[in-house]
Amino acid sequence: MAGRGGLNLTHSEDLSLFIKKYTDRAGILAPIIYEFSPQNLREWCEGLGEKTFIGSSGRIFPESFKASPLLKAWIKRLKNQGVNFLYRYDWQGWDQNNLLFDTPEGSVTIETDAVLLALGGASWPRLGSDGSWVPLLKKKGIDIAPLEPANCGFLCEWSEMFCNRFAGQPVKPVIARVKDLELQGEIMITAKGVEGGAVYALSSRLRQQINESGTARLHLDLKPDLTLEIIKDRLLKPRGSKSLSSYLAKTLNLSPVAIGLLMENPERKNLNHYSPEQLGRLIKNHTITLHSPYPIDRAISTAGGVKFSDLDDNLMLTDQPGIFIAGEMLDWEAPTGGYLLQASFATGVRAAQGIALWLTK
Repeated sequence: MAGRGGLNLTHSEDLSLFIKKYTDRAGILAPIIYEFSPQNLREWCEGLGEKTFIGSSGRIFPESFKASPLLKAWIKRLKNQGVNFLYRYDWQGWDQNNLLFDTPEGSVTIETDAVLLALGGASWPRLGSDGSWVPLLKKKGIDIAPLEPANCGFLCEWSEMFCNRFAGQPVKPVIARVKDLELQGEIMITAKGVEGGAVYALSSRLRQQINESGTARLHLDLKPDLTLEIIKDRLLKPRGSKSLSSYLAKTLNLSPVAIGLLMENPERKNLNHYSPEQLGRLIKNHTITLHSPYPIDRAISTAGGVKFSDLDDNLMLTDQPGIFIAGEMLDWEAPTGGYLLQASFATGVRAAQGIALWLTK
């Protein structure tokens, strides 16, 4: 949930901006998230003995920079409060109205008054988040949006020369754009495609384009610190005997990997004859064609899940009273960097409050 780099949360203003900009589910999730704000989560962490701080990016980090001490403190508190942990219990659905588990000792059924399901998505199969809950809930008639990779890299076709030279190198700074949404960050060249923060943040729209059209077009401004007019003016300088690559490096201070990307252009044989206007526009709007997301087990998180139309305001299944859903099982996605983590905690709190109300009826 927190991403493959560790634990970090999202500051209130940053979260507010994200909800307005990235999600079409703001009317459903925003009230839940704001009810349990990042500040509430900071106080909860510090109540467990793990102090936090706000970094220069606006993100909130544990002072230890590790999630494991927080998790250990949380488990210790829960055990002291009487919570019983049943390890190696593999949920198999229901046996009539009882929960059915496969255990080392055989099948076990457990009778419940209320259930909170928080089983994650499908992008961490080694840790148990493999999406195996999907068919179990579908048998109950629950409407589930298909699980797809989110916060992931994308496959494209590099030339062998480019791949051998630049795989593993970042392109930065760069402005990445998909249709009307753009952001500045960095992308990472891989042997088979691209990944990195800017790609992850745009993954929802890239995946949607691929689903609709078979491919997606990622537009890159390879020189965001210079305007098109300044680039054109600099490219009027005589090139002399320099190769195009050397000329671009010296005149515009373009990095080798950015120049390599330009040379991946289908028109690369004609680039020597491009006017300053044409070269400038190519640098400010270089296009990469993406063919598919990385496999779901390579993704940081998962899109899709239980649709909100099947849930009440307390995240209880309307057709399955007493069963509540939270976290990445919900049909919700967001860029990595604390957004999903904050939403998971917030929906967990809302579902827990719903269970408390349910049990008092």
